[in-house]
Amino acid sequence: MVVLISFDIDGTLEVGDPPGVLTMDMVRLVQEKGFLIGSCSDRTLSGQRAIWAEHDITVDFVVSKQMLPDVKARFEADVYCHIGDREDLDRRYALDAGFEFLWPHEALAHPYFIADGGPQSGASPG
Repeated sequence: MVVLISFDIDGTLEVGDPPGVLTMDMVRLVQEKGFLIGSCSDRTLSGQRAIWAEHDITVDFVVSKQMLPDVKARFEADVYCHIGDREDLDRRYALDAGFEFLWPHEALAHPYFIADGGPQSGASPG
């Protein structure tokens, strides 16, 4: 199963302004599981890339909020998920683009972010 996760930054990731509850180690964990990852933020694309580079994380995509439909068109996945902290932008844009949506506190307990849980990219769910 191929899973794509889009992360908002501010209010979602620990490096955001304000900081969120998801750590960069959690991002690394889902990447190690083989998930496609990237960011979808109000920050500039260069600003988003700089954050990932600073933390030595290579992402599959970096887009602005309204570009989630393009991400879905570019990548073939079984699950598309956006994690964000704002109803008016994150949740609305995610649902409009056909993504699942998680609040950061929900993601903390989601099997994707548990070391031995969640589907692996290319593996069958089980």
